[in-house]
Amino acid sequence: MDPLEKPDQDDLLEKDRAFLEGVVWRKLDRWVLPMCTAFYFLAFFDRSNIGNARVAGMQTALNISDYQYTVALTLTYVPYIAMDLPANLILKRVGPNIFLPAMAASWAIVATMQGLVTSYTGLLLCRFFLGLTEGGLFPALVLYLSSFYPRERLQTRITTYFASGSLTGAFSGLLAAAITNMNGIGGKPGWAWIFVLEGLFTFVFSIFSFLVLPRSPETARFLSSEERYYVVAKLRSSKAISDDDDKDVFNWIEVWRAIRSPQVLMLCVVVFFGGTMLYGLAFFEPTIVAGLGYAGNKAQLMSVPPFVLAFLASIISAFISDRYGCRGLTAIFFAIWCIIGFSMFYATTSQHVQYASLFFSVTGAYAGAPVALTWIANNSAPHFRRASGIAFVFVASSLGGILATWLLGYLSPAPKYTAATITFIVMSIGQVVFASLNLLYLSQMNRAKAKTRLSVAKHDEPEHLGDRSAWFVYTL
Repeated sequence: MDPLEKPDQDDLLEKDRAFLEGVVWRKLDRWVLPMCTAFYFLAFFDRSNIGNARVAGMQTALNISDYQYTVALTLTYVPYIAMDLPANLILKRVGPNIFLPAMAASWAIVATMQGLVTSYTGLLLCRFFLGLTEGGLFPALVLYLSSFYPRERLQTRITTYFASGSLTGAFSGLLAAAITNMNGIGGKPGWAWIFVLEGLFTFVFSIFSFLVLPRSPETARFLSSEERYYVVAKLRSSKAISDDDDKDVFNWIEVWRAIRSPQVLMLCVVVFFGGTMLYGLAFFEPTIVAGLGYAGNKAQLMSVPPFVLAFLASIISAFISDRYGCRGLTAIFFAIWCIIGFSMFYATTSQHVQYASLFFSVTGAYAGAPVALTWIANNSAPHFRRASGIAFVFVASSLGGILATWLLGYLSPAPKYTAATITFIVMSIGQVVFASLNLLYLSQMNRAKAKTRLSVAKHDEPEHLGDRSAWFVYTL
């Protein structure tokens, strides 16, 4: 049988179903998921390790103020935000097997150059081009994974790669503590070696990814022709691929439909709040820990445990959310964790309690983020509407990152961070409100669709409705 021939999906689902079900997802988890995890892990590493470099002496060495440091962080997001939508719209045409490795090679070069800067101007240039070359990666990874896994299996996979962000927080502290000991080698300070070594590792990985990353399930060399057919069949049956995807040609109307969708708008608010908290903790958690009485390498090491808990909570909750289809309740649950954590930090002057609060806030921010991303990917179709919706929520997240850099870096003085903490408490409450509203909206839409299915035959329904079709049931 021709491996590119379109399979008979119904025949495929009846043949060797149990065997294929036990094989294909393990193969994808061995080949596709680790690559996506590595892309995300290294991108987050190369963008957030500036916080570790700051603790290691970068700010003093470059003679920059807190205000200038905040400007440098903010500048990263300007091109980063601008790239989110274009990257997702061209991903399918260029091919993720080319587009994603090329992005990694580009930002790796820029990330390495950060270790060579000797002035504030040099740092600004590096941060701008880091945002330009890395921008669009995160929404592209969500879109890429949604083309390999059915809806009921997607959150576990998105969380697996997203949770590597929390591992970044853990390993960056450990690695930075070790690399800082290279201070003086080659005439470079320890903070410069943090950028150089981590950037070079990303570049090596980008070359490897060119050789390994598959373009799509239909062309994956590690799958047999029968396994490819089975994956496509499961994607269609779960509506991860809609009937309109085969005829889905780019049209700005789909971009407009995505931004007008109530669920996209509500999740943009949820993700904006979440992004503000997540990036604030990603960039400033080592500094926050240092302000609690820990110094030098001990501050780097003490920043690790909250991220470890965040990783474990993310993975466990993703399995539960996929098993029971409870995206909304999971998002609300971790927003409540954020409320608890930031309230603890605000209400006490005990440094031990404030440190303990990080276990709640870091876990809530990191474990809650992939839920919203999966929720939007699950409920948007066809391809370009899904690509646009995913891109818009990432734009919202990056806007939150800009706000976070100013809240924690300039407007809210250390070590109490009063204004930032109050803002984060309000945002956590806002997440509960908007996630609840989205859950109610999708439930109402599903009930309306169920009534429509009783009175209208599927072939009588207009074409190109995508997720608005009565036969597309929203994931709650």
